[in-house]
Amino acid sequence: MPTVQDVLAVKGAMVHSIAPTATVLEATQKMNTHKLGALLVMNDGQVAGIFTERDVLRRVVAEQRDPSNSTVGEVMTKEVICCQPEDDLDEISTVMQQKRVRHVPVCDGKGRIMGMISIGDVNAYHATKQEAHINFLSEYIYGRV
Repeated sequence: MPTVQDVLAVKGAMVHSIAPTATVLEATQKMNTHKLGALLVMNDGQVAGIFTERDVLRRVVAEQRDPSNSTVGEVMTKEVICCQPEDDLDEISTVMQQKRVRHVPVCDGKGRIMGMISIGDVNAYHATKQEAHINFLSEYIYGRV
């Protein structure tokens, strides 16, 4: 069974973060620069929350807040769902569907951040493995050329 670590091995462990005191404008500019759907919100080395595209839509745009005068800490999602590297990828995918989240930080047993996976990362991993499996079956059925 594939694990979260298998995705991180392909994707890498880079996690982009921002302080809760940063403005929403700064956060969205960082997200756009790095082509990200979420930033981990860190306060004194601890996870304070997660700031996502959904937070921008629900808590900034829909509430007509000024992004340059609103802080990330005011609009971030405070309840962060985390996983561990050894967690089964299919189970994490199910949790993401049930909780309706698209980004999950990966933490070790001591709570240290080891990476972040998105539903896009999970889908890409499965697609790559599925393509390899199809090629294997094709070679088996039709013989090697």
